[in-house]
Amino acid sequence: MNLFFLSILIIVSGGVLSLCLLTRFTQMKMVAVGLIGSGCVIGLVDSLYKLFHPVSYMASFNYLNAFAISFETDGLSAFFLVPIFFVSLLAAIYSFHYMNNPGESLKTAVNYLFFGVLIASMAMVVTASNIITFLLSWELMSLSSFFLVIHNHGSPANRRAGYLYFVFSHVGAMFIFAAFGVMYSYTGSFDLITAATLPESLKITVFVLTFIGFGSKAGIFPLHVWLPHAHPAAPSHISAVMSGVMIKTGIYGILRMYMLLDLNTPLLGEIVVTAGMISGILGVVYALAQHDIKRLLAYSSVENIGIILIGMGIGMIGVSSGNEFMAVMGFAGALLHVMNHSIFKSLLFMGAGMVIHKTGTQAIDAMGGVLKKMKVTGFCFLIGSLAISGLPPFNGFVGEFFIYMGGFKGVGLDKTAFVLSHLAIISLAVIGGLAMACFTKVFGVVFQGEARSTYKHTLEEKEPAMLTSMIILAALCVVIGIFPGIFFHMALKGVSALGLGLGDVPMEPFLTMTGNITSSAFLFLCIFILIFALRTRLFKGKILAKAGTWGCGFTQPTPRMQYTGSSYGASIIDFFKPVAPLKENHPPVSGVFPKTTHYHSQIEDIAEVHMGNVIIRPVLWLFDKLRFIQHGDIHLYIGYILLTIIVLLFFV
Repeated sequence: MNLFFLSILIIVSGGVLSLCLLTRFTQMKMVAVGLIGSGCVIGLVDSLYKLFHPVSYMASFNYLNAFAISFETDGLSAFFLVPIFFVSLLAAIYSFHYMNNPGESLKTAVNYLFFGVLIASMAMVVTASNIITFLLSWELMSLSSFFLVIHNHGSPANRRAGYLYFVFSHVGAMFIFAAFGVMYSYTGSFDLITAATLPESLKITVFVLTFIGFGSKAGIFPLHVWLPHAHPAAPSHISAVMSGVMIKTGIYGILRMYMLLDLNTPLLGEIVVTAGMISGILGVVYALAQHDIKRLLAYSSVENIGIILIGMGIGMIGVSSGNEFMAVMGFAGALLHVMNHSIFKSLLFMGAGMVIHKTGTQAIDAMGGVLKKMKVTGFCFLIGSLAISGLPPFNGFVGEFFIYMGGFKGVGLDKTAFVLSHLAIISLAVIGGLAMACFTKVFGVVFQGEARSTYKHTLEEKEPAMLTSMIILAALCVVIGIFPGIFFHMALKGVSALGLGLGDVPMEPFLTMTGNITSSAFLFLCIFILIFALRTRLFKGKILAKAGTWGCGFTQPTPRMQYTGSSYGASIIDFFKPVAPLKENHPPVSGVFPKTTHYHSQIEDIAEVHMGNVIIRPVLWLFDKLRFIQHGDIHLYIGYILLTIIVLLFFV
């Protein structure tokens, strides 16, 4: 564990030292990025070593002789540490040119401080081995990410996003506290491993409570409400880390508790698969209807969390039914998608950050024609879009393919498992199709066509740090897709650490099948690139005539006559109207000489609407009625304390 703690120390030092260099903006960024990046490199190397050398690494520190702060790294922890350190490394590099306003030196230093704390706390969460350590690390992660969300605290919308995130984080934490309280009341120990000694009824209660608590952090529907507000508010490199890796700590928590509880009832798999299908489909539907590019990517994270849950649920059903192949394929596919999503979603957020940085807007329908001037960003974003759509030969396909294989194996089961396996396969197909429509819309409207508005800056790519991070992530999307073997074995190392008693299931035939599919797709891609290069070579030096396309009688077309993102997805959104109601604001055009009109549409998130009506407003009303309790009189407060003590004595 020595290298692990060294990496944590260096990362936190990078954030702290940035506060000491406020008057030297460039040096401050160099020190922060250098130290945070160095710590991430050390942590990444250490995690990869521990992943491929499956030995449990432990460390413990006594605090005031009262309790222990304990850490343990096994295959599952090491697997999650890899994307945490890798994505954070590239996000730190990206931030060097992204955070480029010397007038905000203090805000930038504070950002690096909490960025370093966030990375360290995420690493501590996935290595904590007792309740106290886990909760301390979890709270540290939630608080540091809250301050990163409200980086631009001058905006009321950003402050509201931070407040919403803070509330949901701590509501989720209360469910986790409740679950751990149930565990401690029965076992009398803070060690997480004692969860296996609980009776079955309590195990189900603990799992449900932790599923809700961790699901709030992961963004599972309907606990995702904070996510589409927080991601657009945070700086893009922070959005990449939060969406790419931080929400995966929720997935880690669910997997870890499933492993510790050692409860092989089919109920758990049924809960997880159902939640995954709902999150996946509704997440991508809401994403398709968004007008803000970062808000769209945030809802897409809900979709991908749904895919991961489907894989986990298939794995749990496989374990409970004794179907080893189904279990391994489900869990391995889910873990591989955890890694793949951390790569392509971070790439997409960084690409969106570059576009927003140059255009000065997050509105999709205000952009257009970006690819003509920002080719590197455009092609990297295109690769990320193809990967997130699950198309070969990119990495998004590989993880989903293994989940499909696990689902197909479940078709041979009976009763509920049979039905859920079929529904999981259909849901994955629907999610993939909708994701393709969603990112066709984004890339077509933002990067192609003509500019729909005047941009804030010249569209020039002069930020090598930002481009470097995107190019590395884009290259990985291709490499994992074409050569999935080593990365699949990494996922298998994580699965083996679950300790579910799974036998040695032969995976080579399916790895070969996957490799053949991705290789064929890569060959097709190479032929396409070759033909394009040949065409460019043959037409080099020749005069090419240019003329406007036929405009159906319009002789002076303008950029405003292009299709918008709203019109592109209108028919699909209309199909899902019962679960995604559309609000439109469009004054009618009337009269011989009609006045200027406008059109605005907004999708309503049913979870946010109903949560507001059923939970938030009644709670606020109740608290408003209880306001009389707060008199400001110290004598009354002492009376409250005495009354509480007397009441508690009846229960002790």
